[in-house]
Amino acid sequence: ATGKVELIPLGAGAAPHGVIVGPDGAPWVTEGGTNAIVRVDPQTRAVRRWPLPEARGHANLNTLTFDKRGRVWFTGQSGVYGRLDPQSGAMQVWDAPRGRGPYGIATTPDGAVYYASLAGSHIARVDLDTGVATVIEPPTKDQGARRVWSDGKGRIWVSEWNGGNVSRYDPATSAWKTWRLPGAAPRAYAVYVDDKDMVWLSDWGANAMVRFDPETEKFQAFPSERGGANVRQILGRPGEVWAPESGADRLVVYRTK
Repeated sequence: ATGKVELIPLGAGAAPHGVIVGPDGAPWVTEGGTNAIVRVDPQTRAVRRWPLPEARGHANLNTLTFDKRGRVWFTGQSGVYGRLDPQSGAMQVWDAPRGRGPYGIATTPDGAVYYASLAGSHIARVDLDTGVATVIEPPTKDQGARRVWSDGKGRIWVSEWNGGNVSRYDPATSAWKTWRLPGAAPRAYAVYVDDKDMVWLSDWGANAMVRFDPETEKFQAFPSERGGANVRQILGRPGEVWAPESGADRLVVYRTK
């Protein structure tokens, strides 16, 4: 890796929010400026967009994930979530059961899709066929569930922005467990589970990345030397965790091998 940065224009009025690497190796983007899902061809840099239906209005698009059938699921904080089939171009958008708030979204190893509602303080599981979202209540009231990620066993990890916690939901038993991040005033923004099932969080209160070991139930903090680093989304690949510091305009890579 050279660390070289290449800027790819997404077009007039674009306002990208979330980005992931799809199963096709391409960047997929929630593009709020034109209210569209966007794919960038990794070879040609060509930009393709799938706009949301005009009748839906501005969705305040947030995050996306792929299911195991090659379809894109996405959230909009204005109170929607949706599904795009890139092969056919078919898109459906549903109203979230409790209105505003859909934020982070993730897929489990067995293909289930869950999203978090920041304003609604809950998570929801989406039926992949009907699109119906079933609300699941975390034990901490008004916790501000911001992002979700699955571990290798299909358990859902939730970063709780208001509560300063990380919580875990086990779909097999419907059981929850909650841990408060270290420090006086933690603010858990993003969450990601690496290939070793270690849980990573960005803590805006401590200006740090935090790694949590579910076996020992211990936290380890990695403070940023840049003030207001503000990591909003964490991704990675085997042996690496990627922490884009939006406040410092840089990408920090943690190598775990």
